[in-house]
Amino acid sequence: MFTTPWCGFCVRLKRQLTDADISFTEVDIEQRPDAAVFVESQNDGNQTVPTVVFPDGSTATNPSLADVTSRLA
Repeated sequence: MFTTPWCGFCVRLKRQLTDADISFTEVDIEQRPDAAVFVESQNDGNQTVPTVVFPDGSTATNPSLADVTSRLA
């Protein structure tokens, strides 16, 4: 999951995933310029977070917990 430290939506999704016992890797796009470029490529040039990458390579921007769990099923 691509995030920033100040993103409230990121904090919420990380908490929800943790509570649901869904593991994830967090990448701070402010610390990783290459990650910021990837996020921009998925969001029409915007650094919109959280951006989640699923095992099949698809992405979702600011997904709900229900969206994440359904895409992992």
